[in-house]
Amino acid sequence: MPTPKLAVIGLDCAEPSLVFDRFAADLPTLSALRRSGLWGKLRSCDPPITCPAWMVMVTGRTPGELGIYGFRNRTDRSYTGLGLATSAWIKTDTVWDVAGRAGKDCISFAVPLTFPPKPIRGSQISCWLTPGNESAFAQPPELKAEINRAVGPYLPDVKFRVEDKQQLYDDLKRTTDNHFAIAEHLLAKKPWDFFMMVEMGTDRIHHAFWKYFDESHPRHPKGNPQQGWMREYYASIDARIAKLLERIPDDAWVAVVSDHGIKGMLGGICFNEWLAKEGYLTLLERPAKKEQIGKCRIDWSKTKAWGDGGYYGRLFLNVRGREPQGLVAPEDVEPLRRELADKLEALADEQGDNIGTRVLYPEKLYPKVEGIAPDLIVYFGDLAWRSMGSIGGPDDSIYTYENDTGPDDANHAPDGIFMLSTKARMKAGLKGPGERQGLQIHDCAPTFLKLLGVPPSPQIGGQPFDLAGLA
Repeated sequence: MPTPKLAVIGLDCAEPSLVFDRFAADLPTLSALRRSGLWGKLRSCDPPITCPAWMVMVTGRTPGELGIYGFRNRTDRSYTGLGLATSAWIKTDTVWDVAGRAGKDCISFAVPLTFPPKPIRGSQISCWLTPGNESAFAQPPELKAEINRAVGPYLPDVKFRVEDKQQLYDDLKRTTDNHFAIAEHLLAKKPWDFFMMVEMGTDRIHHAFWKYFDESHPRHPKGNPQQGWMREYYASIDARIAKLLERIPDDAWVAVVSDHGIKGMLGGICFNEWLAKEGYLTLLERPAKKEQIGKCRIDWSKTKAWGDGGYYGRLFLNVRGREPQGLVAPEDVEPLRRELADKLEALADEQGDNIGTRVLYPEKLYPKVEGIAPDLIVYFGDLAWRSMGSIGGPDDSIYTYENDTGPDDANHAPDGIFMLSTKARMKAGLKGPGERQGLQIHDCAPTFLKLLGVPPSPQIGGQPFDLAGLA
């Protein structure tokens, strides 16, 4: 009996409504995979962002258990102790760790939070956090020179919050081609039982071009020349996947997944402006122009709470005995959290309509809370509004319609995609078991190991999907 193989193709941020519906006719490869297999929306973790979502997928552990709540995380209880998550933060088994110990050869390519790369049984090339081709991006180390000879310099990512859209689109296509060329080389030249890659281009095109594509976006420019670029890019991804499948045996399992989806960004809530207006945050000096909260002079002796920006809001309390200049008495923490949650959930837009903000409590959300979690997790407008961490300038409005870290048209949505089949099923035109409801991202890791015939280690969380109908 042949050794089972599994190839996982990750498309960061790939949106179900586009893949399964709106673009389906332009995606023959993905549509054939879906028809012949098992598929459905894949509910992401909370928060539904690249970091930590991909690590949730390959470990089965929640962000709370991983102690990773975003790209930037508090590393200590000071007011400036923020660190960028890296592979060193991953202290639990991944799918390739468990499969490798079971004697399986593994390839991990560009999976977020694999920089710097770690030794595995097989090959690993690190993710978009790689500073550049000059970095040590490969394990084993000699793989870097091999890739440079065979494909050319590794292009980890593009700068996507820029004004020159034509240059960005050209860069995006070139970078995507670079990634798939590297993936094809790895599949052709390296032994593998488990292969996983993640393409970030689907995320970048959403954030850079969503308002140009989505006619319902409040800032959609009618008749813009970029209108069709989203569909064109998705079609090019489908064609690259078709070419990649030529390197994959007919009987190997093929999964195409995304870590979350996308939605239009209606605007932003200036979190710290709101906290200051409500009397929870006090500045020693108001900046003359908008500044990120970490650059502002804050009177911590009079501040109860502050917020961090990003796709979602992170609220921290200044607790006595916990933070250096803590103001909030420990016995007042819970009443204050409830007070803030009630006020945040009552937030309205400039027309006075409630925007539907959701507030989550980490200790209720996760079975275990490691690291330094936010005291409250805030989804402004249920993620239709971005959290803006900046404060200052002559305008103290809490509303903004431009991103404070560069042009961005979209925010994350909680549902990604999951599709699973084989090339043999696709070629035979077999009909798969179809759509499955309730697929969860943390159940992917044990599912991948099940497909490889490898028992999960005690460190792997989640439960494998029901694969009935795919035998």
